[in-house]
Parts: sequence; structure tokens; C-alpha cells
Amino acid sequence: MFGRFFPRSRRKRDSAASLYGAIVAQARSSALYAAIGVPDSVGGRFEMVVMHVILVTRRLETGDAAARTAGQAVFDRFCNDMDNALREMGVGDLSVPKHMRRVGEAYFGRLAAYGPALSSGDPAVLAEAIERTVFGAGEVSSSAQSLAAYALAAADRLGDQDEAAIVGRGPDFPDVGQFVAGEGR
Repeated sequence: MFGRFFPRSRRKRDSAASLYGAIVAQARSSALYAAIGVPDSVGGRFEMVVMHVILVTRRLETGDAAARTAGQAVFDRFCNDMDNALREMGVGDLSVPKHMRRVGEAYFGRLAAYGPALSSGDPAVLAEAIERTVFGAGEVSSSAQSLAAYALAAADRLGDQDEAAIVGRGPDFPDVGQFVAGEGR
């Protein structure tokens, strides 16, 4: 009812929803699971959404005020999506805050692990972080190396895109299929 009185906030909300939808669509790319080997599970899909949200929000935070605002709106949308997902999975209202705290800790833990490696462009460091968070093994696998190459290429491609284009049309991610078995980049 109040949307007509506050059209700007509605546009921002719709823009954030559209941008978050593009991020989730990329995180659900079948090549991530079938070709690279990310576990096709709730945990694996969560990890891919987190990775893609981090890639986009890191890029937007380097932009102007509008880009930073859009990045915050994407993060807020991510939090709302996780809250809704927990409720759909049957988590009770009283337990949701505890689970959301874990979601936040996971997100910021991944940001702390991926951020420096993405900034340095070091695929080995990023592959180690990905192995720990996504695959849960000790030794860096070819899957972690492929996913690290993809994430670095995505960060590079996002870095070349104008913030307004990312917010308006959505992020242009590289084709995941290029990064199978250490190929690409």
C-alpha cells in the first residue's frame, strides 16, 4: 500500500532482489556441482551462494555510494534468504537467531579466508581456503584448484565491470565449464 508513496525504496528493493537472484542463479550453475565437484547438498549450495555474494559485494564496496548501498542491500537480501530457508527447513522461531548467528559467522569467516587470497590473486592460497570450507578435506584437491581459478577469474571479470552495470544488468560471471580440472584463467 505504501509502495506508491516510497517508490525509490521499492526500486532499491527490486534491484537488490534482481541482483541477488542473478548471484543465486550463478551459484546454482550445474557445472559447479557436476563438473567441478562441489557437493550437491544444502552445505555445498550454501557455500556457493556465500562465495558468489562475497565476490559481488567485494566488488561493489570499491564503488561509489550507490554501489556500496547496493552491496549492502544484496547482503541484507542474503540474510533474509537464509532466514527464510531455515524456517522452511523447519527450524523453530526461537532457534532461528542461533542459526542465523552461525550463518553470519560462516559468511564472515569465508570473507576473512577468501578476501586476502582474492586480493593477492594467489590461486594456491585461495584453493587451500576453498578446500577447508567447501570440501572439508586437508589436501588441496583438483576441485578446489578449479574452483579457486574460477573465483579469481570471476573477481577479475567483476573488477572490469562498471558498478552501475553490475547493479542494473547483473554481474557477468565467467563460464564455470572453463575451469574444470585446472583449465582456464
